[in-house]
Amino acid sequence: MKINWKQKLTSRKFWAAVTGFVTAILVAFKVDNLTIEQVVSVISASAVLIAYIIGEGMVDAARAGSGNETNNSEVQTNTIGFTAPGAESEDDE
Repeated sequence: MKINWKQKLTSRKFWAAVTGFVTAILVAFKVDNLTIEQVVSVISASAVLIAYIIGEGMVDAARAGSGNETNNSEVQTNTIGFTAPGAESEDDE
């Protein structure tokens, strides 16, 4: 069974699980609260950055794969499943 790392790394549930696991380990080893907060902050910031980079890569790939020039709202609607503010969705027709 092949793991889809692109999907895993953009999952909020995955990052919540990683954060919870690391926090529990740090508490078990009696690490002080300030250090735990700093580690959780670094994990959260990394998760946001990784999800953004992968998301932008998916948008770029969708744009390149479509063979025509589209604006970002069209690509986001098709790739991520929502319409950017100010853009018309397919349901609006």
